[in-house]
Amino acid sequence: MTTEDFKKISDTLPKQPGIYKFKDEEGAILYVGKAKDLKKRLSSYFGKRKDRAHRTRTMVKNADHITYTIVETEADALLLENTLIKKYQPRYNVMLKDGKSYSYICIKKERFPRVFITRNVIKDGSTYFGPYTSKSRLKIILDLIKSLFPLRTCNFNLTEENIKAGKFKVCLEYHIKNCIGPCEGLEEEESYNEKIQQIKNILRGHFSAVVSHFKNQMKIYAENLEFEKAQQLKDKLTSFEDYQSKSTVVSTTIRDVDVFSIASDENEAYVNYLKVVNGAIIHTHTQEMVINLDDDEKDLLSYTIDHLRERFNSISSEIILPYKIPLTDKDLHITVPKIGDKKKLLELSEKNVKYYLLQKKKQEATKERKQTPTERILRTMQKDLQMEALPIHIECFDNSNIQGSNPVSSCVVFKNAKPSKKDYRHYNIKTVEGPNDFASMEEVVYRRYKRLLNEDQPLPQLIIIDGGKGQLSASVKSLDKLGIRDKVTVIGIAKRLEEIFFPNDPIPLYIDKKSESLKVIQQARNEAHRFAINFHRDQRSRNFLGTELTQIPGIGDKTAQKLLSHFGSVKKIKAATVTELAEVVSLSAAKKVKEYLDK
Repeated sequence: MTTEDFKKISDTLPKQPGIYKFKDEEGAILYVGKAKDLKKRLSSYFGKRKDRAHRTRTMVKNADHITYTIVETEADALLLENTLIKKYQPRYNVMLKDGKSYSYICIKKERFPRVFITRNVIKDGSTYFGPYTSKSRLKIILDLIKSLFPLRTCNFNLTEENIKAGKFKVCLEYHIKNCIGPCEGLEEEESYNEKIQQIKNILRGHFSAVVSHFKNQMKIYAENLEFEKAQQLKDKLTSFEDYQSKSTVVSTTIRDVDVFSIASDENEAYVNYLKVVNGAIIHTHTQEMVINLDDDEKDLLSYTIDHLRERFNSISSEIILPYKIPLTDKDLHITVPKIGDKKKLLELSEKNVKYYLLQKKKQEATKERKQTPTERILRTMQKDLQMEALPIHIECFDNSNIQGSNPVSSCVVFKNAKPSKKDYRHYNIKTVEGPNDFASMEEVVYRRYKRLLNEDQPLPQLIIIDGGKGQLSASVKSLDKLGIRDKVTVIGIAKRLEEIFFPNDPIPLYIDKKSESLKVIQQARNEAHRFAINFHRDQRSRNFLGTELTQIPGIGDKTAQKLLSHFGSVKKIKAATVTELAEVVSLSAAKKVKEYLDK
């Protein structure tokens, strides 16, 4: 991917946090990165900077395009980046291939619950908060919680029976006032559980009272000139204020779900898909669709859900949608969330699909402003002919004969709306006798594309047939035989009213006579006609001259053709010496030709 390629999309990039993926031509992920500002980060890969690492330059050079996903925070970007690297292990992310998972705070489901840091989420009824992107900051938060609410750290089984039996003794933690001693019954279970509830509130983000307390305490320390204590408290307060108790991209309360949202304009619809496995987003994709006359968003969404789930091999039994829709798979459970983690996932999907729609509109507007005359013509033609692909490569066919004599055909090629004369081809008709334009067109179209397929050459996006419904139908037969009918657009153009015919459609299309696309079609048709007429004249001349030479006793067709191919005309043959003629044919034949023409 070059700097020029990047400039074409730079105006559409968001200045929001997210992850980006460099992909090659086949769509394989080369690199996954995170960014606080996607536009600023991606811009750093391009330009004339000489301090960029060789590995980075190589990755950018091998990339074909960039995709990205917007998230809410920089922390979410880090989490999503980690998940995607583990799943896809991109070639240029090798230094990030580690087996570590995210850190959580666990409140264990037990009598007198412990609170500790873990990387393993076990579905045993325990409560987990996180994930956390910074383990050092996580330790600060946990130390702060424990300083506010003394808790046990031992892993004893503190059942009521064991405590009454006196099986446990208080440890050092009790003596340094980090624990109140529930192991010896020195703390009531109700009082302990009240502390746990307050810890849960803090971890859920309900800590405004705690923050006020810290600020007041910092003020007191500062007034008493205890700046070190004030700084320590400030560090703890910063950790609280930066803390994210919930992540949009990783959740312990959600397992396997598919999330879908849709946005549309007058002509196209876009469906965003988030694939969530084990509580983490592992794939994001936005599907584009063209809207037909009677399509609505519910129908499009219903169709796309089945398509995307099959494409990305989803086996989840639950899907999250913005509203209820009918589905073909009756075993799927539809959730339309109003609050909670699932609602946040849906909002993230909606945010991405809406931004994708805005980006497409901006790109189209940019293209319209900056497009070259050639691009304008091709896009006009694409719209006039209702083509899926841009007609960069066009081929046009025409026949020529006089009362069936010397039937020939021509194929002219236009690339980027201009003639590509080195690709022109002419054909002698081999299988048709008499004046039969339909059969001649069928033969030539078959020969042309049979050869392109055999040589693994690219097919044109548009085929133009000079003629009406008959010639068009004949050419379509050949395309059907070759199995490429659905890979190209084929039209016929009738000379009289410049009508455009489509296969199996009796009603012709009339393009505005001033349209640039019609002018290109007419130019291709006229060029094919000119090329066919010239070739036909050459063939008639050759046959006529060949007949004159074959009237010489002892001179056959092969000898006559050799002389004509070498000298070009009977006049030049007559001007040649016997020695010059003998360089092409035998000496005896040269003498016969020379004697006959001199007379």
